[in-house]
Amino acid sequence: MMTSGSFFDCDSLGRALLPAVLEAGRLELAHLSSGVVIEHKADKSPVTIADREAEAIIVASLAMAMPNVPVVAEEAAADGRLPAPSQRFFLVDALDGTRLFIRGKPEFSVNIALIDNGRPVFGLIYAPAFARLYMTKSDRLSYVSALQPDAPDDVIAAPPWRQLVSRAPDFDNLTAFNSRTASGASGELLKALGVADSRPLGSSLKFCHLAAGEGDLYVRFGDTFEWDTAAGQAILEAAGGTVTGIDGAALTYGHANRRYLNPHFVAWGRQPLFNRLAKSA
Repeated sequence: MMTSGSFFDCDSLGRALLPAVLEAGRLELAHLSSGVVIEHKADKSPVTIADREAEAIIVASLAMAMPNVPVVAEEAAADGRLPAPSQRFFLVDALDGTRLFIRGKPEFSVNIALIDNGRPVFGLIYAPAFARLYMTKSDRLSYVSALQPDAPDDVIAAPPWRQLVSRAPDFDNLTAFNSRTASGASGELLKALGVADSRPLGSSLKFCHLAAGEGDLYVRFGDTFEWDTAAGQAILEAAGGTVTGIDGAALTYGHANRRYLNPHFVAWGRQPLFNRLAKSA
């Protein structure tokens, strides 16, 4: 699936992974309907049986699609099972939004990203409760498709795609998407940027809504890990957006030395707007 130069065949990888992604989505919806079984990790954060089972489905599919590429997956990482650092590797969060999932909320997703030399070169996010598939394609653009978890084979083989294009900011009407656990510090930054409307939204779907041109930024000062953001960053960047640290530098991946913990960051629908901070000071 990798070819000469920097081109990556996202289309072939997406086709290879889609049956497993939909299977994971069906499994998650079944757990949501029948009752979520909750466990706890070593750090006391919650995890469900659905998290673990969905991850096993996705990791097995990746092993078939690209067997020589290591996988950093959230639940395996929590259990101390991490591959040796590599220039090219997958990041997997098979059930992003676990806390919302436990509460019966629909804002959870399957996240898969391929990292090459610190940058996400492929991103796939599937929101089974909304039947929405977001993916980067080989033309280096990002797309969305309405795809039910139980879609028939002919639809899975050729989903109906619509291109995603982020929007240019209207500085008098900036809209932010926030984590449902947004900290006071992120609220202060939104105020300093002159954000007029702030909307809570769970999981990596914030990146997808920015990519679809439905908002302008997402600020995150709380802890996140690389598997939480890489797929969303790939999709947003392919739609015309950017993701940076608070220092304005691009958010990068493969930081095994900090156990794949992200710095604080901002996802922007288009260009960073840090210059507005100086004007508001």
